[in-house]
Amino acid sequence: MRLRTTLRSLLPATAALALIGCATVEAPPVAVSDPVVAEPAAEPEVEPASLEAIIADFQVPYETFTLENGLQVVVHTDRKAPIVGVTTYYRVGSKHEPRGRTGFAHLFEHLMFGGSENVENFDIPLEAAGSTSTNGSTWYDRTNYVEVVPTGALDLALMMESDRMGYLLGAVTQEKLDNQRGVVQNEKRQGDNSPYGLDDYVINEELLPVGHPYRHSTIGSMADLSAASLEDVQSWFRDNYGPNNVVLALTGDIDAATARPMVERWFGDIERGPDVVTPEAGPVTLAAPIVREITDQVPLTRVYQAWTGPGMEHPDAVPLQIGMSILGGLNSSRLDNSMVRGEELATSVFAYSQQHEQLSFLQAQVDVASGVSREAAQAALEAEITRMIAEGPTQEEINRAVTQIAAGAIGSQQRVGNFGGKGEMLAEGLLYTGNPGFFIGELQRMAMLTPEDVRAAMERWLTRPSMTLVVSPGERTLDGALLGGWGDEATTPAPEPDAGSAVAVARTGPERALPAPEPVGALTFPNVERATLSNGIEVVLARREAVPQVSLAMIFEAGSVADPIGQAGVHETMVDLLVEGTTSRSALQIAQEQEALGAFLGAGAGAETTTVSLTALTANLRPSLALMADVVRNPAFAEGDVERVKNQRIAGIEQQLANPGGLASRAFLQQVYGPAHPYAFASTAGDADVVAALTPADLAAEHAEWFRPDLATITVVGDVSMAELTSALEGVFGDWEAPANAPSPRNIDAPVPAPATRLVVVNRPNSPSSYLVLGRLTPFRGQPEGFETIELANEVMGGGFLSRLNTDLRETRGWTYGISSFIATAEGPRRYQVQTQVQADRTADSIRVILDQMAAFPATRPVDAVEFQRVTDGNIRNLPNRFETNSQVLGALVSNILLGRDLRYQLSLPDIYRAVDADAINAAAATYLQPDDFVIVVVGDRATIDPQLETLGMDITYIDAEDL
Repeated sequence: MRLRTTLRSLLPATAALALIGCATVEAPPVAVSDPVVAEPAAEPEVEPASLEAIIADFQVPYETFTLENGLQVVVHTDRKAPIVGVTTYYRVGSKHEPRGRTGFAHLFEHLMFGGSENVENFDIPLEAAGSTSTNGSTWYDRTNYVEVVPTGALDLALMMESDRMGYLLGAVTQEKLDNQRGVVQNEKRQGDNSPYGLDDYVINEELLPVGHPYRHSTIGSMADLSAASLEDVQSWFRDNYGPNNVVLALTGDIDAATARPMVERWFGDIERGPDVVTPEAGPVTLAAPIVREITDQVPLTRVYQAWTGPGMEHPDAVPLQIGMSILGGLNSSRLDNSMVRGEELATSVFAYSQQHEQLSFLQAQVDVASGVSREAAQAALEAEITRMIAEGPTQEEINRAVTQIAAGAIGSQQRVGNFGGKGEMLAEGLLYTGNPGFFIGELQRMAMLTPEDVRAAMERWLTRPSMTLVVSPGERTLDGALLGGWGDEATTPAPEPDAGSAVAVARTGPERALPAPEPVGALTFPNVERATLSNGIEVVLARREAVPQVSLAMIFEAGSVADPIGQAGVHETMVDLLVEGTTSRSALQIAQEQEALGAFLGAGAGAETTTVSLTALTANLRPSLALMADVVRNPAFAEGDVERVKNQRIAGIEQQLANPGGLASRAFLQQVYGPAHPYAFASTAGDADVVAALTPADLAAEHAEWFRPDLATITVVGDVSMAELTSALEGVFGDWEAPANAPSPRNIDAPVPAPATRLVVVNRPNSPSSYLVLGRLTPFRGQPEGFETIELANEVMGGGFLSRLNTDLRETRGWTYGISSFIATAEGPRRYQVQTQVQADRTADSIRVILDQMAAFPATRPVDAVEFQRVTDGNIRNLPNRFETNSQVLGALVSNILLGRDLRYQLSLPDIYRAVDADAINAAAATYLQPDDFVIVVVGDRATIDPQLETLGMDITYIDAEDL
């Protein structure tokens, strides 16, 4: 509903979630310890954990039962927090769609959130009860729905899920269908409007024949979406949404004995439906190689090489996942070494196996470096694939790839539900293979692979004819609206648009009352300890023992505001280089070492802080910290590395300038903050000319100026004691001395323009949608007292799915896929910002609606009782969901430190929210959220938007994208 996700193989998906952690523990009365000073200690020799030991830490026990109507239920108990993940998988996706109705499975997913016969709105009761935002996604093989609720709201969630499974049709009207059709079409426009946004359509068209179930896109074609009717809705529901086609996963503070009667009560009376028939849909071998070339509004040439591969249970599926990772997925991959770090033919490379039930998509892609011929890059790509097939990987490469996946899987154990949580893993395994623990078997098979296993699988599948797509910079000649459908549109007329239907919409089931959620207990938040290293670096630790993993953020008071005006990109480029070579390790060695340790090491510059982050297995914490410390303290800034990374950053700047959201952000920040304030440029990718001129000496000086212990704090969440942590940190940071000179100041008090309404347009031809950013500066800096009331007022206005702006523009009018508003966190002047992407022919209308909605709150529409309950009591009930994972707790602690709040500030939120009344929310909206003096930036096709914008009666300033 909210987004369209790419279904992936079960285990590689978890690797991307390595920074996700687990729920909170009960805190004693005294929760923040007095700081202690760490004593220097000799670092003990510690052997890294073996792959076998790492895999042994990945366990997700479960129980299953099946109702008489065929509903399969899998239950996993995790008592770390009073929350339960509810994950529902339907065995129907886009591969089941008939000709003329591509995109329908996804459109139907949207309709499932519009209410059922006994539930007027699916989101409002659950968010009122403290649920995470409900969500869903559709892909080729399935449609899923996810939410995580307080334990006391599980009965409510099950009633609501059962009501839409059994009794939906009496609530789906023509109006709801038309609204969600518009939302989905804008979702398609938004994806198509991105650089390289049409590539997947073209690849699938060439890889698979017309009519193959995996050929057409899940989003579908505009014509087919326009043709969907109420009759289609009713038949799709009756044919596919029976309980016998469903897996329900309940994960968290629940057990099978408790769950079974609850599930039987709500789902037991729903009648079976027809069994979904799985179509023939295996991989296809091309008769001969195919090469297709297109032009698009992109900054760099991109080359794809693609094949279809085996289904999920094929013996080659696992070795191909590992082989493609070694080819182009790992940081140390073959393609990275040869094409990015080696001959520098590319700025980025990627290869992967995208696993589905009946086939996989095997793909490698290369972004060709500026000044390099496409032919040279393509030849290098093909040569590396040939070498992989001929020689195979080493055992060490296999072990590193599997270790990374296993470490990511361990991290994913911390999330009970939602996308990427344990509920998804269990449900997918049961749905596709009949085995909820299928993912554990996958991991075990990976650990047993030999080089010959991988080489032979790569040879069997990658020596077949491939499809090559070359996307070159130029004018966009393809129309995304015409792509994504069945594939015979050139010879077969499009279906007629839906003209409305006289089909009866009537109640189909009994009346059922929503059960009241039970009260929630007091919020728990982990104990917080403080210590100081011998060189003065402050250490903050929240110990959580749920999984054997540690997440760490070393934060420096620096950020991109450190760049003087006219020098945007210097600090970010320096930070990019930290992981690209030290005085004792090359970039390749850094990549290989973190992979072998199962660690995830990164560095990034925000506007006001610079962060080096690490997620490490507890058993490998000491060597992981040694690697991190080397990166922080000893970057080499070698000339070759500097040139390569500069080229990559320049490519990133070009990508930002090709992206509508990137253009809108750059234009908006410059207009709001003005040319003299560093915030105008600090959140951008930088200035290409500035980056191009940088020397190794410049970057070394930048590092020396801002990377110093007296500007650093270390915040840690995970399975480690303070004694163990400080001992390890002392060993790698304790002898790091601050320079004698005082730290450099950052000019966040620079002057800003006087507030005034301005309409700014950036032309982006051939854009099917317009990107809007509206806002202004607020009087706030940092975290003023009472700011929570303003945050709650913004939540009513634009801060969530049920906000007024999203409800109006998305759910009522169908002009956008989503809209949001926020007040950006900053030490200096904080901005209020509204942003959305709308269909191009509704650009001016959308601006009017946004301004009118904001002006009405509270003048003609004060906060109502439902909104008030959701943002106060609903938020209190939802708090345990916000601190389920290590990364969530880490983020909370870091925010508390940066904003000068108590380290356990979150424990005060229930009382703060309870003290807020409706009058206070209305007053906050009237004072701070009005659209006065708004800067309005529009990025779109002037041929479409100019006549509309003239009707707004505002003076218009035009900016060329090249000037941003």
